[in-house]
Amino acid sequence: MTDTLSHTEHGDSRIARDGEILRTEVGSGLHGIAIAGTDDHDEMGVFIEPPECVIGLTGPMDHYVWRTQPEGHRSGHGDTDLVMYSLRKFLKLAVAGNPTTLLPLFAPEDSVYAVTDLGGELRGLAPGFLSQRAVHRFVGYLDGQVDRLLGRGRQGSAPNRPELVERYGYDVKYASHALRLGLQGLEIAEHARLTLPMPEADRERVLHVKSGGVADLDQVLTEIHAVRARIVALLDSGTAPLAPEPDLERVSAWSISAHQRHWSAGHGF
Repeated sequence: MTDTLSHTEHGDSRIARDGEILRTEVGSGLHGIAIAGTDDHDEMGVFIEPPECVIGLTGPMDHYVWRTQPEGHRSGHGDTDLVMYSLRKFLKLAVAGNPTTLLPLFAPEDSVYAVTDLGGELRGLAPGFLSQRAVHRFVGYLDGQVDRLLGRGRQGSAPNRPELVERYGYDVKYASHALRLGLQGLEIAEHARLTLPMPEADRERVLHVKSGGVADLDQVLTEIHAVRARIVALLDSGTAPLAPEPDLERVSAWSISAHQRHWSAGHGF
């Protein structure tokens, strides 16, 4: 990093870039709900740490971050936000059902910016990460967005995007995120899949909210709560076509093999 005031960077770029096995688009563009002229560009990558960070004494390098904007500044149209996770960190988040971390596993080919053979194998494991635990995480994240929308979040009652509240009467971005999480959680619970970009009908519903097409906040909340209720009913009924937990044994065995093969090929030495 040559100019600390021009952008934000955390972590060792050499380790992240040299060990990269997968990098894809994430965020609104991947979901298909970006609004031209307003949204930034988000990417997520996965890298394998060198052995000194895993079995040596150097200590782990869990993630690397690069943002167009300097520290403390919100990203906007034309900005890029990149986060890269070590494979171990990524897998821990993914098996826990973290909604954002699952995205590189299901991104369509035209949203994949870098992939090695190991990255392709990782994407091939995608179905094993979908479980009832993942659906519960989607519901939890939905609840978090609703709390922020209603000023009940950790940030207090002050809206994160006051310009949206002034224009539409509520933060349409929080509302659209909550609805998106609900619809995606419902798709996983009903069909054991995650479609990216979102299916057309779902995408239109989310975009309608995000663009301020629903003036009544109560109407939006009613729809969000209705989707949430359908998810909970499916989980409670035991009819969701999902295992209770992700395939931890298979994922763990592959992770060990991936690290060994990456290092045997001379990476990280």
